[in-house]
Amino acid sequence: MIPLASTTVDLARIQFATTSIYHFLFVPLTLGLAPLVAVMQTIWHRGHDDAWLRLTRFFGTLLLINFAIGVATGLVQEFQFGMNWSVYSNYVGGVFGAPLAIEGLAAFFLEATFLGLWIFGWDRLSPRVHLATIWLAALGTWLSAFFILVANSWMQHPVGYKVSGRCSRTGSRCARISTRFSPA
Repeated sequence: MIPLASTTVDLARIQFATTSIYHFLFVPLTLGLAPLVAVMQTIWHRGHDDAWLRLTRFFGTLLLINFAIGVATGLVQEFQFGMNWSVYSNYVGGVFGAPLAIEGLAAFFLEATFLGLWIFGWDRLSPRVHLATIWLAALGTWLSAFFILVANSWMQHPVGYKVSGRCSRTGSRCARISTRFSPA
C-alpha cells in the first residue's frame, strides 16, 4: 500500500489542497451569482414581474449557500497559513497579512453585513433600500476578490517590501497593488 503522506509537510499540503479545491469551486460561483441576483432583483423592482422575484429568491438561496461554504473554507485556509506554514507566515506576515486583513475586516464585513440585511430585510426595508443591500453585497464580494488577488499577486511577484532581520516589512503599498500580476 502506498502511503498518503510521508512527512508532515506532505500532510499540510494535502490538507491545504483539499480546502482550496472546495474554496476555489464555490467562491467563483459567489462572484458570479451576486451581480446576477442583483440584476434580477433590479428587473423585478422596476417591472414587478413575479417571475423575476422567484428567480431572485431561487438564485439568492444558491448565493447564500455558496457564500457560507466560501466563508467556512476561507477561514480554514487562513488558519492553515498560521498552523501549517508558520515559518512562511512569520516571514511574510507583515506584507502578506495586510491585504488579507483588509479583505477580512473591510470587504468581507461589507459583504456579510449587506447579505444579512438582504436576507432578513425583505419585509422590513423599503424596496429601494433592500435593492441597495444586494448591490452593496455584490460590491463586497468583488472587493474581497480584489484584495485576495492582491495577496496572491504578491506571492507570485513580491514587490514593495523590505527585509528587516528575519522578517519582511511593508514598503511601497502602491507597488504591491500595481504589479503586472495584480488586478489593479
